[in-house]
Amino acid sequence: MFVIPRSIRLRSESDRASSLRRATASVAATALVAAGLVTFGAGGAFAAPAPTVAKQASDLKDGRYIVTLADEAAATYQGGVSGLAATEARSGTQLDAGSAPVTAYTDYLEGQQEDVAASVGADIDYSYSLTVNGFSADLTAEQAAKLSSDRKVLSVEPDRIYHPTSTPAADFLGLTGPDGVWAKTGGQENAGEGAVIGVIDTGIAPENPSFAGEPLGTAAGDAPYRDGSTIRFDKGDGTQFAGVCQTGEQFTAADCSTKIVGARYFVDGFGKANIGNASTGEYVSPRDGDGHGSHTASTAAGDAGVEATIDGNPLGEISGVAPASKIAAYKVCWSGPDNSTQDDDGCAGADLVAAIEQATEDGVDVINYSIGGGSAQTTFSATDQAFLGAASAGIFVSASAGNSGPGASTLDNASPWITTVAASTVAGNFEATAKLGDGQQFAGSSITVTEPVTGDFVTAASVAAAGATTPNLCGPGSLDPAKTAGKIVLCERGTFDRVAKSAEVERAGGIGMVLVNPTPNSIDADTHSVPTVHLDADVYAAVSAYAATPGATVTLVPGNTTGVSAPTPQVAGFSSRGPVLADGSDILKPDVTAPGVSIIAATNNAEGGEPTFALLSGTSMAAPHVAGLALLYLGERPNASVSEIKSALMTTAYDTKDADGGTVTDPFTQGAGHVDPTRYLDAGLLYLNDRSDWVAYLAALGYATGIDPVDPSELNLASIAIGTLTGSETVTREVTSTGPGTYTASVQGLAGVQADVTPSTLEFTEAGQTKSFEVAFTRTTATVDEYATGSLTWTSDDHVVRSPVAVNPVSIAAPAEVDGTGIDGSVDVTVTPGATGSIALIAEGLARGVVIPDPEDASSPFTGSGKAKDVFDYPITVPEGQLATRIDLDADDDASDLDLQVFRLEDGTPVEAFQSATSSADESVTIDTPTPGDYVVEVVVFSVPAGKSTEEFTVTQFDLSTTTDEGAFTVSPNPIDAVQSQPATYTASWSDLAPETAYLGRVAYSGSGFTTYVRVESGPIPAPVATAPPVITGTPVAGQTLTASPGTWDQEGLKFSYQWYADGKALPGQTRATYKVSPSVSGKSITVVVTAKPAEGPTGTATSEPVVVKLASTVTVSVKPPVLTSAQKAVVTVKVDSAAKAAPTGTVTVKVGSDSFEVALDASGTGRVELPAYAKGRYAVTATYAGDAANAAKTSAPKYLYVSR
Repeated sequence: MFVIPRSIRLRSESDRASSLRRATASVAATALVAAGLVTFGAGGAFAAPAPTVAKQASDLKDGRYIVTLADEAAATYQGGVSGLAATEARSGTQLDAGSAPVTAYTDYLEGQQEDVAASVGADIDYSYSLTVNGFSADLTAEQAAKLSSDRKVLSVEPDRIYHPTSTPAADFLGLTGPDGVWAKTGGQENAGEGAVIGVIDTGIAPENPSFAGEPLGTAAGDAPYRDGSTIRFDKGDGTQFAGVCQTGEQFTAADCSTKIVGARYFVDGFGKANIGNASTGEYVSPRDGDGHGSHTASTAAGDAGVEATIDGNPLGEISGVAPASKIAAYKVCWSGPDNSTQDDDGCAGADLVAAIEQATEDGVDVINYSIGGGSAQTTFSATDQAFLGAASAGIFVSASAGNSGPGASTLDNASPWITTVAASTVAGNFEATAKLGDGQQFAGSSITVTEPVTGDFVTAASVAAAGATTPNLCGPGSLDPAKTAGKIVLCERGTFDRVAKSAEVERAGGIGMVLVNPTPNSIDADTHSVPTVHLDADVYAAVSAYAATPGATVTLVPGNTTGVSAPTPQVAGFSSRGPVLADGSDILKPDVTAPGVSIIAATNNAEGGEPTFALLSGTSMAAPHVAGLALLYLGERPNASVSEIKSALMTTAYDTKDADGGTVTDPFTQGAGHVDPTRYLDAGLLYLNDRSDWVAYLAALGYATGIDPVDPSELNLASIAIGTLTGSETVTREVTSTGPGTYTASVQGLAGVQADVTPSTLEFTEAGQTKSFEVAFTRTTATVDEYATGSLTWTSDDHVVRSPVAVNPVSIAAPAEVDGTGIDGSVDVTVTPGATGSIALIAEGLARGVVIPDPEDASSPFTGSGKAKDVFDYPITVPEGQLATRIDLDADDDASDLDLQVFRLEDGTPVEAFQSATSSADESVTIDTPTPGDYVVEVVVFSVPAGKSTEEFTVTQFDLSTTTDEGAFTVSPNPIDAVQSQPATYTASWSDLAPETAYLGRVAYSGSGFTTYVRVESGPIPAPVATAPPVITGTPVAGQTLTASPGTWDQEGLKFSYQWYADGKALPGQTRATYKVSPSVSGKSITVVVTAKPAEGPTGTATSEPVVVKLASTVTVSVKPPVLTSAQKAVVTVKVDSAAKAAPTGTVTVKVGSDSFEVALDASGTGRVELPAYAKGRYAVTATYAGDAANAAKTSAPKYLYVSR
């Protein structure tokens, strides 16, 4: 594939053939990466998220940019703009680019693009409106920075230069033979009929017999025909392809045919001034100047039965996977003028997006994209956006995984709407054997050993030229002819092109070469200058040891004479691996594996030159095999959706092998497995998804799509990935049947993770039925922070439907940020551990925030004030050694809408950009491990509230380092005693902060890589607070004295003052701790308010519980008769009086001697009781009134009862 460069290179591996024009090199193409995501705007169809923590490695410099706008492209537009109808294609159909609604809407988009470009004085180069809404333009760094602030803009990406990254493969795939796939689908001559592939690559060589077709006529019919300058082809799905044969250097209209139905080139992004010319093998036309594009095109859809010859060596007949399909070539990758290097070759991003746009407009069914750029940093780059539009328009996209393996997380083209393809070996591909003089023999790849060659066997180091520093690599000029002549030399792979090594052996007089990989990699059948066998790393030690033995010899013989064949298919060492680190790791890639090692196919030639062929290796070669299978599928089912084809390919794939013949199940290496064309046309069950699902996925990433988000793990793919498993998680899938059947679920692998499928059986009675199921994943013994992988399989009597699964049990899931308040305070933080055990916490900070002063008024409490659309820039400096720098933007009025951008400067020019642009009043950007130096904070006043002309705002800078430790910031408990899946809470605490100041801290979870930011607003000095209220003691009756205690307070050294209240009204002059109750407050509620005054800061107050002042009562007692005998009984009458309007109520207690009697008062306040007979004596009689709500209790004076006898 074309792999995206650090420097501009047309090959992804440094040991590629020395010239792009030689059709013998093994190419792993390299290409465009929209790596520098400068900014995301807010609002619109795809308004991007404003992450709290941002670190976007964006190169802002003068140059070419791709600017995408927020409004949806025509392929995904569902309506919403007044007067413009929806243009999104219906399910099962392709976008009609020439329809009136599409024309009207794209005109509208182009007008928007012109307005945006004009706002910074830029001229549009390419305008994109079908698959992505945007344009490319030459911009200064300042223009790019300004556009990134525009709400209409979704992203501003530097236009990168990309580089492009048998046939036994047809037999290996089961396409050939009487029982092969071709025979079962109408024969080889009909395989892929009615479909068109768009090949975005280096162009095409029209004279090659792989692309032979009939001249185009002008009469409409089944065959492609000319309609003026347009080539039309009525496709199998009922729509029409409408292409153009763009003429140019060594390419005429006659070069298109009934096979090549379109040929265009895109060079404005790369620049004509930067390419070679015909003398160096490049052409300003669709003609292929490199061979890579012709190779991928013929692999996917080249004609059948083509005799392939390399350097006079006949290699048999070759065929594309879908030989009946038509080809449209879109040339985007170019060779530079210097043939001695690949550093001036490549593909420009602007050209790539333009080609995707054009292919969609033309109406292709499949796009092959053998281009990529190292580890994916996002799943929504400019090309990803364009492919979202293409897929939404019904176009299947096959893309190479990359050639940066075997390291983990090296894969590109990671979006879920793309089918990402890894590369594998195939059986019996062009072998020869190195027979060593000691009897050992090793088979490897070769097309140059056509007869036995015997000679002395020497290491390159033993025949090195004087001064050679790395002679083992056999670089140019490294071998001494006097020592090398007549010998077979052992050379190691690396640094130099493989064919350059054999050229050096030939120059020095050697007669053969054994090329060996020091580390596992592909073995390639290149066209070498001397007979060569290429061996892999498993025999490196043995071969090297023997070659270093005095008198060693070797014989190179054609074919594999060892009797042992290498296990196949093996995923090639160079093939890039997952997991995808971008966007949460919830998308499993690669999707499938296909042949990509030593694939023979067409390459380039000049006009009138002999057609050429080459054996090439790379994921570039794997992707067109899958593209061809998509064509083959569409030949049978013309209206199949993108996801149907992808699901069928994935669920019918099988496991690859390792070098020892063991089964490989790692989905990050092989995806779902190796494609199996013999099964994919009868998949049994399909996992379907479309544009609405993909946009919901984007919504989950934080893009404002207008559609409810779907957890990425819930995207209905034929694979399951959970990037963060904290104990347990359940995912849901829906499958659609291709026919009746009963399926039973089983789970393979996933060591240490329990996976339960519900329901475990699915029954279908006919095709087209859909059923859902859930899979509950629970970590049991799996190691945390390491992936557990396996598969989920649905099995029926006739089908095995398998999906790869990868889950990552993590040590902890923690909030990204929490907020706290107070000079002294704390905040609870709840986390979910992914395992049981101890988790140490690391408290970092606190760092005091510094408000950027208003440059026009240093006394202002705000940083600035502006009206709508105003933009303000504030220079700041970030010191060395910061853990993080944060910029907070706070609007004074929450009804306003402000945006924030932060640019890092070098020599006054923006080179990195960070943005927070939402529809809210406040914004924040946090940069982890920032590069020290000069920055500019840009504030955009997007809108102000109604009724206001300006809005005030404050900008605060926090620099968090290992030396910022204000506020005695601590966490407790530490460590956390974690129990898997059980939420755990710790407390982050601080004290003695400066008042009215913001602070930033961070808590790291040891060994996990996760952190939680803690932002604290200290607020004002707090007022004293009573922890226990004042208390009133004494009798609340007129004339009595009440006393108030101050209560208990949370501060020391307070001074207290008092104010007494009656029924809520202050009593004048009553400001002491005591109060003598006045009769005027009788019946009223009395409280006291205590004011506590500290030495500085605000005062605090506390109010006592109320007491009610009651009216004084009088109680009189009468006894009748007062004197009597023991035979008589007396009656006691009690009368209670007060100043109340109503008579006192309640009861009185009459006490006679030691006896007591409860007496109820009547409405007049009177009560009576007849006493029992008493013995002789004198008895004191008293009455005690208990009191009521208005009247105080009272005891009467005693009366006496005399009993005479």
